[in-house]
Amino acid sequence: MRDPVSAQSSAEETTPTPAPTNVETDENIDARIEQAGDLDPEQAAEAEMTEGMADAEAEHLTADAVMELARELLAKDAADITTDDIRRLRQQFNLVHKVSEAADAENESADEDSTADEFKALLTQIREKKAEHVAKIEAEQLANLERKRAIIDEIIALAEDTDNVNRTFPRYRELQDEFNAIGDVPPTEDTAIWKRFQEARERYSDNLKINKELRDYDFKKNLDSKNLLLAEAEALVGEEDVITAYRRLQELHNKWRQIGPVAKEFRDEIWDKFKAASAEVNKRYQAFFEARKAREAENEAGKTALCERLEAIDIDGLRSFAAWDEATKTVMAIQQEWRSFGFASRKMNKALFARFRELCDKFFAAKAEYFRQTREEQGSNLARKTALAERAEALKDSTDWKAATDEFVAMQKEWKTIGAVAKKHSDAIWQRFLSACDYFFDRKKKAGSGARKVENDNLRAKREVIAALDGITADMPREEAIAKMRELQERWKEIGHVPFREKDKIYEAFRTRLDEVRSMLNVRESRARMERFTESIGKMEGDDQKLYRERERLMRTLEGRRQELRTYENNMGFLSSRSKSGDSMVREFERKAERLKEDIAGLENQIKLIDSKLK
Repeated sequence: MRDPVSAQSSAEETTPTPAPTNVETDENIDARIEQAGDLDPEQAAEAEMTEGMADAEAEHLTADAVMELARELLAKDAADITTDDIRRLRQQFNLVHKVSEAADAENESADEDSTADEFKALLTQIREKKAEHVAKIEAEQLANLERKRAIIDEIIALAEDTDNVNRTFPRYRELQDEFNAIGDVPPTEDTAIWKRFQEARERYSDNLKINKELRDYDFKKNLDSKNLLLAEAEALVGEEDVITAYRRLQELHNKWRQIGPVAKEFRDEIWDKFKAASAEVNKRYQAFFEARKAREAENEAGKTALCERLEAIDIDGLRSFAAWDEATKTVMAIQQEWRSFGFASRKMNKALFARFRELCDKFFAAKAEYFRQTREEQGSNLARKTALAERAEALKDSTDWKAATDEFVAMQKEWKTIGAVAKKHSDAIWQRFLSACDYFFDRKKKAGSGARKVENDNLRAKREVIAALDGITADMPREEAIAKMRELQERWKEIGHVPFREKDKIYEAFRTRLDEVRSMLNVRESRARMERFTESIGKMEGDDQKLYRERERLMRTLEGRRQELRTYENNMGFLSSRSKSGDSMVREFERKAERLKEDIAGLENQIKLIDSKLK
């Protein structure tokens, strides 16, 4: 008869119930493959995270790239294809296909339908290949189950042959080894077949008059093996990686099952210790997933808040380049903050990503439309200014001083009413118009001596403007200083011609003083900007990932500034300063080049600061 205590202890020697996880069933994956590829809790959690990653990855994938991934998956061995691979592949294609449909809603082509049909065909082949492999595995598992049942039956038969213990014991050991060497059985039968095997072994060990020497040796060997597993299970309690600890615990339980019984006086004690260590590992594993769900809830709240901030941007109220640039910085900052959040729950992550992407797309589409309309307006302004420049050039040789002067004045007033043109044309068209005006008024000045008094008055007025620039001091607020400087520039432009011999000298003095004021303001701004940057970097200290991203952004900006500087320096080599217009452009290029050098120096200092913070 079987020992009741033995039966109870062996019934307890089962694998601890894994920590529960919520794994949603994907109705579009073949049920047979899904069942054969069931995930344990830890794998299900990884599947949730990889599904979320698929959303982020799909943002950078194209339909062709997903098709190539499908072909690569089809080329794999069936054993290497997981249900998660198939699910993620289908999700990636659906998301890319959905984005493509949204972008080309009005120009849907037959190529998209062809791509979808080809993808479905590839996915069907992958599923069929996986299904064949699953069928093969199921057949092998059923065969293994029959072999194990046969071994159990033979052990039971040996247990009944009480007169031939010494002769049957070697065969009993062989049967145990054969049983352990056989592969997996259907998951639904695994626990039941192991219990029958354990009962058969205990029946053989407990109910028969086994040779005591052999029996004690077998018990001792089994006890030593289980003590080793117990020590390893207890060590797993301190393992920092709870996922690794849980996986290793499952392996230990499988090995525990394969080891035969121990002496009755040790059975309950050693199993209770092993079960206690297992419970502690499982407790930590469960706590890990509860903490992960809490993080997902925080990420969901954070991402929802970012979507609400995007929705709060008044796109219709953006009526200038400055306003759009400021709004763009806000959107880019929100996008950067979005990347700092981890994944939300599986249910909400995809919906939040779709909502966030739609809002970003809406913003940038509106921005593109605004810039398109603005370019058209600037093109119209350029045409009007070009017409004025041509009229001025046609009139500059006129000797009808009164009529020509009136017309030039009228053209200058009209010029001021015309809006801005593209920056690449602005200086050139202005210089063209200004040269024609200057040419006419220089001729007029030479023709009438009475104009000298006006020119001298203009000279005094311009000197007063230069003196007024001295009033812009280093302690003046930046906004006030800039407003004052622009006001003086406008006054300078309004003042008429000065004596010819003083023209270059007074202009040089004005430009020199103006550059000094700008340099003073730039130095103050650079210092303030460096202080703000130092404070910002101080907040990132300790987070190397953020520091590296900021450094990469600065490196890209630095390279852009260097390229601009090379362009200006190259262009200055082709300009001539022999004329007023040429000299003005050279000076303007030199001023911009100096500003770029200051920006480059500032960026290099910022990069050095980040390097000093990196570990």
